[in-house]
Amino acid sequence: MIRTGEGTTGPNGYRTMFGGGLFTGYADHPRRAVTRGSLTSTAAGAYQFLSKTWDEMAAKYALSDFSPSSQDIAAVGLIKRRGALSDVLAGRFRAAIDKCNLEWASLPGSPYGQPTLTYDRAQAVLVAAGASILGSVA
Repeated sequence: MIRTGEGTTGPNGYRTMFGGGLFTGYADHPRRAVTRGSLTSTAAGAYQFLSKTWDEMAAKYALSDFSPSSQDIAAVGLIKRRGALSDVLAGRFRAAIDKCNLEWASLPGSPYGQPTLTYDRAQAVLVAAGASILGSVA
C-alpha cells in the first residue's frame, strides 16, 4: 500500500527516484536531489527514502546496500519506529496509517500538502494484497 501511494509499484519501483527518474545500481542510496515544481527531494527507492532517513535505517539495521531486500527491511524499521508495527500485525491498518503518515507523505491524513491515497483506496489495495483488516480503514 505504501508503494502504491509512493508510485513505485511497477517493475522499476526499487530504483525509482522522486519525480519518476531511475537510478542504476544498488550499492547505496543514490543521494541525488531532484526538483519537481516547488519540491526538492532526495527520495529514492520503493519506499522513497530520503538520504538522511536511509542513513539512519542502514546504520540501525546494518544494511550494506540499497537492494530491494534492504529497502524492505528499512521500511519495516520505519513502521516500527513510528509505533505502528503491532497495529499492522494485528490488522489495525487505520491506526497504522495514522501513525505512519508523517513518514510517508502519500498516506491518508498526511499533513505535507502532497497528493495522498484516500482511506478507501488504501483499504482496497490492502485487501487486494490479501490483508486481513480489523474493522474498516475508511
